[in-house]
Amino acid sequence: MDKAFMVIAALSGALSVALGAFGAHALEARLSAELLRTFETGVRYQFYHTLALLAVVVAIGRWPASNLPPVAGWLFVAGIVVFSGSLYLLVMTGARWLGAVTPIGGAAFIAGWLLLALAAWRS
Repeated sequence: MDKAFMVIAALSGALSVALGAFGAHALEARLSAELLRTFETGVRYQFYHTLALLAVVVAIGRWPASNLPPVAGWLFVAGIVVFSGSLYLLVMTGARWLGAVTPIGGAAFIAGWLLLALAAWRS
């Protein structure tokens, strides 16, 4: 399981850097300041939770008997897809309704962090 999260983290990290560069160089002249900030928020939270996935890899190695770190990892993956993905789609399509989906990804991030805390507490 730790190998899967390491691969996902590495790919997400590469994608975060690529999307950040895309936003800074290709979108800056094409988007309003508000939409550019929205895109940058998606990139920033994706990268933060890419690092969280690396913490999951460490937690799995440290507490292999606990099922909490893998669940936290999948919550971080879901959060990246839903939170950051909805922001990227909102910016690219103009579909404002996607803003209503974004908090679901945020809730997944929060739940993931709480599960990591619980795994550490129980160790």
